[in-house]
Formats: sequence, C-alpha cells, structure tokens
Amino acid sequence: MSQLTSPKYLKDLLARHGFQFTKSLGQNFLIDQNILNKIVEAAGIQAEDKVLEVGPGVGTLTQALAKRAARVVSVELDKALLPILQETLRSFSNVKIIHGDILKLNIHDLIRDEFQDKPVKVVANLPYYITTPIIMRFLEEDHPYKSITVMVQREVADRIAARPGSKEYGALSVAVQFYTQPRIIGKVPSGVFMPPPKVDSMIITLKKRSRPAAEVKDPNQFFRVVKTVFSQRRKTLLNTLASAEWSNMDKPAWKETLLQLNIDPQRRGETLTLEELAAIANCFR
Repeated sequence: MSQLTSPKYLKDLLARHGFQFTKSLGQNFLIDQNILNKIVEAAGIQAEDKVLEVGPGVGTLTQALAKRAARVVSVELDKALLPILQETLRSFSNVKIIHGDILKLNIHDLIRDEFQDKPVKVVANLPYYITTPIIMRFLEEDHPYKSITVMVQREVADRIAARPGSKEYGALSVAVQFYTQPRIIGKVPSGVFMPPPKVDSMIITLKKRSRPAAEVKDPNQFFRVVKTVFSQRRKTLLNTLASAEWSNMDKPAWKETLLQLNIDPQRRGETLTLEELAAIANCFR
C-alpha cells in the first residue's frame, strides 16, 4: 500500500514542501488504495505497456502505474508539485515527469520523443473543468493511443456512455462513441479525495476503435450535423436542419432527403443513432 494514501502522511508531505492548494487548478488528491487498483485494472496495464499520465498530482496513481508498466511519462501543470514528485517517485527509474499544460503541448511530438510513436495508454485523474477538452483533443487529433482511462464527474460519464433517446445523450456522447467504445467502471465517492470535491466521480475507459463507429465521407460535415441537431433539442429534425446556417437545402428538399433515408422528419435529433447521423451528413452536398 502506498504511503500517499495515508491522509496523515500526505498532509505532512505537503506541509514539508510548503504546498498550497490552487483552487483554480481543481486539485484533489486520491487517498484510497482500492480506487487506485480499480483505475490500474480498468486501464489494463501490462508489463510491456507505455503510459501517458496527465495530472500526476503528488504521484499516487503514478506509483501504481509504474509498478505495472514498462514506462510512464506524466505531464504536470503545477510547478509547485515538481519537487514533491521528485521525492515520491525517486525510486522509480521508469517514470519521467514533464512540466507543462497538456492542452498546449504538442502531443504528437511528445509521443514521438518519449515513446518512439508506439501506441500508449492514457490515464488521468483530472480537474473536471478540463476533462472533456483533453479527451476530445486526443480523439480529434488521432494520436496513437490504445485507450483512455479517466476519472470524470459522474454526470460527464453518464453523458459519454448515453444511448440515443436518453436525456443525457448529446454531442459529447456521439463524438466519444464515434472514436471509442466507452465503458463505465464504477462510481468513486468524494470522500476518497483530499480535499473532497463537491461531486461524485466515475472511472471510465475509452477503448480506441480500429475505425470510426460509422462511415462518413467528411468528418467535418458529420460533426457539423451533430452540433446542429443537438443545439435545438426541442425542435424537429426537419426544422433544425432546414434552418442550419450551413445548409443550402430548403425544408421540402430536407423532407424528401430524410424520407429517402427512412428517417422520420418529425423525430428529435436526440433520438438519432450514429449511423443515422452519418447518413444525413453523407447525403449533404
């Protein structure tokens, strides 16, 4: 068991380094060994795996990953945590800490330089306000990753894994499921963090698909359609598409197109499957 899961040890460690929590960075350090084990198991870390960790904090999860993986490279934004990480990870020769902002770093260069462009497993315990942008960056930029295992706010996990027709189903659901196969691992109560966040969390794993879930001619057009149909959830699909800024088709033309696709023009966008959304995008000229 890691000493870092002991609240007393962690408080003493932080005090010794004069560390102060930065509220704007949303820092919450994990102090539960069982949850650590769940994350590592969910990520399926094997002895030959290369891991890119985002937000190591004090190195609690980093230690657990380093015990299983061949190599772990962790990106930490807070400069004040670097001397703490040097202490907590000094016995692990297979770990490297990079100081930087994962939203600004060139991830292609990072994976090339640190992993020789070999596919990595991404693992992260992130501040909730940047979780979605980071996930989408990995998905949209097509980095060489096998899976992404993250701790996210419970509502975000529900949205990612939502099915068509549910109230949680939306553009985020479609985008993540287009590129990956999401699997919710389990709930994480707020009490296993120091300090505890105000919301419960979920562990979720996103396994990269060998090819997108639906065949699209133009991904940009596909996501333009997705954004449009979910932007006005109360309107019918026909009215939403006919009023879209990018559309050069009038309502009769859209009605005929939807009927040809066997899609009821009176349906709401939130009921459409990925395949139906792709069919709409593919028919647009």
